[in-house]
Amino acid sequence: MTVLEAICVFALGGGAYGLIELAWRGRTHWTMVLTGGACYIMVYAIAGTALGRLEQYLLCAAVITAAEFLAGAVVNVAMGWQVWDYSDRRWNLYGQICAGYTALWFLLSIPACALARALRASVFRGL
Repeated sequence: MTVLEAICVFALGGGAYGLIELAWRGRTHWTMVLTGGACYIMVYAIAGTALGRLEQYLLCAAVITAAEFLAGAVVNVAMGWQVWDYSDRRWNLYGQICAGYTALWFLLSIPACALARALRASVFRGL
C-alpha cells in the first residue's frame, strides 16, 4: 500500500465511520473518526488477502472490535471522556465493546470489503 493509498483509505474510513455514528446515534467524536480510519486501513488490507470471504468478514469484525476496545480503554477509561458506554448492553466487556456491535461490524464488513476490493482493482491499481 502506498502512502497516498493509505491516506485516501484512512480518510474514507474515518469519514464513513463518523457518518455511520451520526446516522446511528446522532453524534460522533473526533476520536471515532481516527479509529474508523485506522480500522478501514486494516479492513482494506484484510480484503486484499487470499482468505475466503467469510474469514475476511470474521477477521474484520474481530479487528474492528479490538480497535474499539483499545480506543475505549484510552478515551473512556484512561481519559474519562465517556464518548460511549455499552454497560447497559448484553454481553459487554467493561462497557467498551459488546457482542451486538461485533455482529454489526461483521455485517458492515461485507460492503466494506467489497468497496476495498473495488478500490484496489480500479482506483489504486498500479500504485
